[in-house]
Amino acid sequence: MTINLDFDGTVVSHDFPKIGKDIGAVPVLKKLVEQGHKLILFTMRSDRDSLGDTGDNSIKDVKGRFLGEAMDWFEDNGIPLYGVQTDPNQHKWTTSPKSYASLMIDDSSLGCPLKVDKNISKRPFVDWKRVEMLLIDKGILNAEGAA
Repeated sequence: MTINLDFDGTVVSHDFPKIGKDIGAVPVLKKLVEQGHKLILFTMRSDRDSLGDTGDNSIKDVKGRFLGEAMDWFEDNGIPLYGVQTDPNQHKWTTSPKSYASLMIDDSSLGCPLKVDKNISKRPFVDWKRVEMLLIDKGILNAEGAA
């Protein structure tokens, strides 16, 4: 199965433009890859080479390797990505810019289990223990080795 993953608030806590804190995604993502699933990083992060008005005061006049740093996070945690922002094979059958995937895990998705821990983030983030149980219940992830 191909799975789109948001980054901030989903794989790590919200802390843009920095990389957020660990919220428990690593072991679940590793199990997904080990069981043959393909992960696509599908995020609003992008690399910005110049300063300028973004229209959002919280990210005004910032530049950096924001997408690159997210990609580095996956590599540093030993989690291979199948794609970034798109399914690498979808160009064979569509010109749509929307990334194809069978499943999306995103803190802004209706029904995605969230938790609040003010010691980690001011904003809610994905509850990976509950996501793992949902993946097992749906038959997407084998229960063997589940937390």
